[in-house]
This record gives sequence, structure tokens and C-alpha cells, in this order.
Amino acid sequence: MNVQLAYGRGRLAVDFPDGRTTVLEPAYVRGLRDEATAIREALRAPLGAPPLASLVRPEQTVAISVCDITRPMPSRTLLPVLLGDLAHVPDERIVILIATGTHRPNDRAELVEMLGEEIVGRYRVVNHSAFDDDGLTYLGDVEPRVPVWLNRLWVEADFRITTGFVEPHFFAGFSGGPKLVAPGLAGFRTTMRLHDAEMIASPNARWGVTEGNPIHDAIRRIAAHVGVHFSVDVAINRDRQITSVAAGELFAVHAAMAERVKRSAMQPFDAPFDVVVTTNSGYPLDQNLYQAVKGLSAAAQVVKPGGAIVCAAECADGLPDHGEYGAILSARNSPDALLEMICAPGHNRHDQWEVQVQAQIQQRAAVFLKADGLSPDAVRAAHLTPIDDVGATTREQLDRCGPAARLCVLPEGPQTIPYLTAAA
Repeated sequence: MNVQLAYGRGRLAVDFPDGRTTVLEPAYVRGLRDEATAIREALRAPLGAPPLASLVRPEQTVAISVCDITRPMPSRTLLPVLLGDLAHVPDERIVILIATGTHRPNDRAELVEMLGEEIVGRYRVVNHSAFDDDGLTYLGDVEPRVPVWLNRLWVEADFRITTGFVEPHFFAGFSGGPKLVAPGLAGFRTTMRLHDAEMIASPNARWGVTEGNPIHDAIRRIAAHVGVHFSVDVAINRDRQITSVAAGELFAVHAAMAERVKRSAMQPFDAPFDVVVTTNSGYPLDQNLYQAVKGLSAAAQVVKPGGAIVCAAECADGLPDHGEYGAILSARNSPDALLEMICAPGHNRHDQWEVQVQAQIQQRAAVFLKADGLSPDAVRAAHLTPIDDVGATTREQLDRCGPAARLCVLPEGPQTIPYLTAAA
């Protein structure tokens, strides 16, 4: 059986054994025939709010939060339509904020790729920095003990708009919506609390869970605390085409989109698999190992204890070079030791959440990684096993597990989240 795995900007063709291989892909949803018209209609017939154009006065300042380069958000399609409905607002009164969270800033070439040359040249576009205290404003705390530090330009704007891409998220439930406020535009201290060991260890901090998820609950409280005046969320298919769009009141929009996405992107199984092959959905999601942990987490939902996860993620940007992800990985010599360190009282370092999730996965299964952007030594330093041939490694692991071993393949990685039913 030949399967095309998403990898970088292309595909890896891999042969897997017939008869015991289950291929799990997103239920294909056709792209909208006319994306611009669908966006325009959503802006003019929103959920729980008046039309966008009627809400903003010409003398007001407007801040628009958009995804960074690590998300396949079709901002280049959405923003021209949204800005068209704000044509009565002078260009200089509009700022587009790149919701980088704690990621690196996007360079001009990436901004043009994301937004288009016309928008980059016409409007003020600012990379958010979680580490620049002068660019942040403190707004008090929300429960559970989360200090709210947000981008100053965002807080001081008269009118605030989020634009997001909704997909299942491995510990925040779903992306998009309020995540474009925090952690997207949050200060480092806010993100560190949202992502600390206590939050990440919650059994409800997982794919597809929002209500009762302590991380997503806090994110919603932050968004409500500062106030979001309008929101636009989209869903996309594997061809990066918009399949659905909703606009209007932040929480109504996000709830509606999350429900739509869950039907196509999460699928149940009644028994786990011995080996799971995964990706991180190709570019731009598999740019680094930090992001690729999401693909590992998708696979971990249905792998047997003691089984194997084989991941193909290009990691063209390496680990990456922001934060402390690499330093934390190298601080101990095993996943068990890393978890012990991270969960120790008082330990709270940038990017430890990704290491915590990765280590929890490695306690469950062996992890093999094909990543042309990382040297074999770099992969080993991350406590993973480097490989060149996904097919050969998969066959070896199936042989290790015995003649009845079963294989699951996730060609699009976390675009489809498998989960075990209660009976399993």
C-alpha cells in the first residue's frame, strides 16, 4: 500500500504492508467555491453581532490579530476582504499584529508570503514580542492565578479583531478564536502560567476539549477580560482551501467552528495500534521539532503502551532557535529525568511544556524521527531515534511487535486526531 505523507513542501511516498494498515485522513471537505464571497457574507451576516462595517467608526483605531508563519492560516485571502469592509477607516489607524506568542518574529519575506505584498506595503504590520516589557500592558489576573500581560497596541486599540484558523490543539483543545489574544499576543509571564507543568498535566488539557480544560478556560477568561469586538475563524482542508468561515462574537464563532472541525478532524477507534506513523502536516507546520511534537501527540492518542511512533517532519528550521526547548532537552539524559525536573516545585522555563508533552509520549512509546533539517546527533540529543527510511523502520517495528501487529498511518498528522472510545 503506497501512502503519500505530508513532508515539508512536498510528499514522501512510502509503502506499507497491506492487510494490517489503517490509513486515517481528515474527512475531505470541499473548499468553498468562492472564498472571498463567503468571507464577505460572514462579515455582513455575523453570529451574535452586527455587520463589521457598521461597528467601526472612521476615527477609531483598529488592531487585527493574525496567525504567524507556523500556521497555514489563509490571511492572504481573508485580510483583503476584511480590510475592504474597513475602507472607511484611514490606513494609518489600522495595525496588523502578528500573534507570534513566544515564537520568533516573521521576516519581511514571510510576511509577504502570509499577507501579500500590497497589505505589507500599505498597512503597519508588527510582530508581537512576548519579551518586550515596553510593548506590554498588565491588566491584572484571571483565574486560576494567571497574570494578564498583553500587547500594548492591542490593548490600546479602540476596536480589536481576531482572525484565526481552527484545528484541534494538543493541550488547548482547539486553536483559533481566543488563542489569537493569549498566548498569541500575551507576555511571557502570561504564557508561562498558561503552559506550566500543572496546567499541562491536567487530564483535560488535550485535543478537542475546551470546556473544563484549565488552559482553554483561562484563555477564554483573558480574551473576555480585555474584550474582543469582532472575530473571524476559518477551517481549511488538506489542500489549504477554506472549507468554512464564521464571523461575529468571539465565543459564538469559535464554538461553532470547533464543532464543525471536530466532525471532520477527530475520529474514534475501539482499540490501540502497535505502530503509528505520523507527520506534522507538512509546511508550514513541520518547520521545526518543537512544532512536530503535535504530530507525535496525535499518534500517541492511539498507540499501545510499549509500541512505536514513526514521525516524518522536515524540521527545516531545526529545533528551532527560539526559547529554551533545546536547552531543556539537553538538561537531562532521559525522558523520565526530564519529567522529574519539569514537575519539580518552582521549575518553570520557556518551552518546557513542549518537552513535557514529548517526554510523556516517550514514556508510552518509542519514537523514531525522519527530519532532513536535523542531523542524526541533534535528533539523538532530543532523546529521539533518527531514521532515514520511514517504510523500513515501520516494518522493523511491526516485526518486533509480532505477526498480529497493527499499523495506523496519519499522512496529515494532527489534521486528523484519532482517539480511543471509552470501551477501549
